[in-house]
Amino acid sequence: MNDDSLLARVRKLLAMAEDPACTPAEAEAFTAKATELIAKYGVEQALLAAADPAVDPVGDRIVTVVPPYSRDKASLLAAVAAPLRCRIVHLERRGVARSHLFGHNADLERVELLFTSLLVQAAHGLAATPVPLGDHPAAFRRSWLVGYTEAVRARLFEAEQSAAAAEPGAALVLVDRTELVERRRDEIYPNLSRLGPRRLVGTGRRQGYAAGRTADLGATPGRLTR
Repeated sequence: MNDDSLLARVRKLLAMAEDPACTPAEAEAFTAKATELIAKYGVEQALLAAADPAVDPVGDRIVTVVPPYSRDKASLLAAVAAPLRCRIVHLERRGVARSHLFGHNADLERVELLFTSLLVQAAHGLAATPVPLGDHPAAFRRSWLVGYTEAVRARLFEAEQSAAAAEPGAALVLVDRTELVERRRDEIYPNLSRLGPRRLVGTGRRQGYAAGRTADLGATPGRLTR
């Protein structure tokens, strides 16, 4: 299967998983297969580039994340980027969040595909989850998004590690690729500092985590609702 047909199959699986007529068990099965295939695609591209680095050079791009919940959406972007061996620098937090994303081109493509889809799924999940009596709506939704992000990050790390383990020698190649990405980031931002921890008071974290564990990974554009 060539790269284009593999990604086409991923999109088809995810479209089926997003179908309202699909049962939860069917959606989870479609999602699991799509996640497996996109992780396999990333490893295959890495191995090809090991022989010819020009095939998949390190690149970067600015991703703009708009309100509402722009900081939470930027955190979701970071959660997708890290397992896929990309690195991110958050530039602004005043309403519109801008993030500088670094990675090999194939991995940047995967990050954007997954992130765009996960925004849609998060919007659907928030819309379907009632705010408990007594909770502030914005606080509940932010905590929901934190749980959702945590689950997505864990699932993607699992899939990437499984894909790498299936290919002899892939682990070392992936370490080298990650080091190249970090070197590029550090050349542009030599004096980075980490963001401080957030204090969230909403009670939606558990529901968000559950939604993230079953989220599909399609590529349909959308945005979060208030």
